[in-house]
Amino acid sequence: MVRQYITTAIDYPNAAPHMGHVLEKVLADVCARWMRLRGDQVRFQIGTDEHGIKIQQTAEKEKISPKELVDRNVPLFEDLYRRLGISSDIFIRTSDKKKHWPTVIELWKLLEKAGMLEKRTYTGLYCSGCERFLTKKDLVDGFCENHKKAPEEVKEENWFFILSKESAWLKKLLKKEYQIIPAFREKETLALLDQGLEDVSFSRPKSSLAWGIPVPGDEGQTMYVWCDALTNYISGLGYFTDHEEKEWWQDATVTHVIGKDIARFHALIWPAMLKAAGVRTPDQLLIHGFLTSEGQKMSKSTGNVVVPDDVLTKFGGNPDPLRFYLSHEVPVGNDGDFSWKRIVELYDSKLRNQLGNLLNR
Repeated sequence: MVRQYITTAIDYPNAAPHMGHVLEKVLADVCARWMRLRGDQVRFQIGTDEHGIKIQQTAEKEKISPKELVDRNVPLFEDLYRRLGISSDIFIRTSDKKKHWPTVIELWKLLEKAGMLEKRTYTGLYCSGCERFLTKKDLVDGFCENHKKAPEEVKEENWFFILSKESAWLKKLLKKEYQIIPAFREKETLALLDQGLEDVSFSRPKSSLAWGIPVPGDEGQTMYVWCDALTNYISGLGYFTDHEEKEWWQDATVTHVIGKDIARFHALIWPAMLKAAGVRTPDQLLIHGFLTSEGQKMSKSTGNVVVPDDVLTKFGGNPDPLRFYLSHEVPVGNDGDFSWKRIVELYDSKLRNQLGNLLNR
């Protein structure tokens, strides 16, 4: 029997889930259900990315602890996905010290042993929204392209992952073994390689980031998002522990479903980490675009944010109209648009009239 291990990016629970989360989960769920229908053995994992500056800052604003914040918000994600009919098998939480932390800590040790981690003083442009350092070529008119804010200039001591030495290997991997879907996203990634890779900050001083996994052997540093969050794909399998289910990584076709904004990290950093740790790389990276609202970028200031619960309520809690809309209207790999008028039209014409009439004959 063919094994399929399919994952989504883990969600950041500093606020309630939004339509971007729903788009990704529905896409992955459609894939998982199709695989099961054709007789494959499927493991489908989702979860939450619960560490980092944004969680820490949001908790401070609300005058609660980061743990209280994530313990309050994570159930919102779990409940929404249950009501949407997302057929996941595993929900991983990066704050889980028993399930997630042991794998991450062991992976860090393997990266250090392989000579892929180096501690250095660094001055860079830090975007708290992206939770990463940006280069000048990442900026548009001096602002972060995703968050429309000027990054903060920061000087601090960090551990760095030596990604720069893996350019040639990554180019070969992407051309032969690690398939990026759709193909034009692969071309974008190869173009990044042609520009040259920079080493990646893998930690922050504990004085800046206290909420996270401590760096082994360096308690003054906290692991940064990449080593922590990306590792969920194997920590959910108990990798490097006594409870590991390696067969789901070694023998299955591994597919990551993610958004275009984090494509470079999954296409470049993650496989390089695995190579250094002696773990085989994934097979496929399925990349989706963003979702607009009535042709415009969703924004609280313009009042056009589509709340998933509002869509479910519109159809009496039935998730099928929303699931069908996202599957029918949003081209895989490209941006899509949510329209209240269009979802009602589709529901009436395709589901209620055509499918409903067929089932009643």
